[in-house]
Amino acid sequence: MPLTAKQRERFRALAAEIDGIDLEVYERFERDPLEPIIGLGKKNLRIGFFGRDPGREEVRFQEPFIGAGGQLVRKALYQHLYGDKLPDFEASKAVGEHFFWINTVPYKPVGNKAWSMKVKRHFRELMNEVLISRFEGRDLITLGREAFLWFGIDRPKEERDRLEAFWKSEARFEQSIDVTLEDGQGQSRTFTLHPLPHPSPLNQTWYKRFPGLLEKRLNQLEVREGNLTL
Repeated sequence: MPLTAKQRERFRALAAEIDGIDLEVYERFERDPLEPIIGLGKKNLRIGFFGRDPGREEVRFQEPFIGAGGQLVRKALYQHLYGDKLPDFEASKAVGEHFFWINTVPYKPVGNKAWSMKVKRHFRELMNEVLISRFEGRDLITLGREAFLWFGIDRPKEERDRLEAFWKSEARFEQSIDVTLEDGQGQSRTFTLHPLPHPSPLNQTWYKRFPGLLEKRLNQLEVREGNLTL
């Protein structure tokens, strides 16, 4: 389910107002640095993945969660759904069609450093609108601390504290928490967040454990062929 023409133009306008987009990488792959990289997917998908921001390979292929960290996710999804090892890159792209993909900011930052709070706030209302209007599912698997705590940005202090406390819990990668988002048009939706660590190979603490943690989440959510849409 692609962005509406209006949403796409709003993303481009917002991107033109910020600094920090990795223009060198966009130029290397002859990609437009104002074009948002959002995977979306069919509107009626049950499960979404919410990550931090795109990397080099995401710019290259204009598709989110396709680089090293994303491939770790996609390998686990393929193994879970089909009981076999991911055969090739094209299969990793195909398995992604069963899920909704979105980030805090749909542009690659210089140095792959997390976007500042200022930039995340800059895009937050439009990202809220995209989640609420383009995804009918309720369940979001968040990847890493930045992605999880994004849901507390500009929320009341009690809500931010609630999310912070949940993240500090040792059971955060096994339990889930509900959050409610509102967009600028007064529409609201409640989502259930199922946090996991960031799947980056640089995340030495959790990288090797990530496939097993994701497998547990997929079992919790009853992810299987025939049960991927609403």
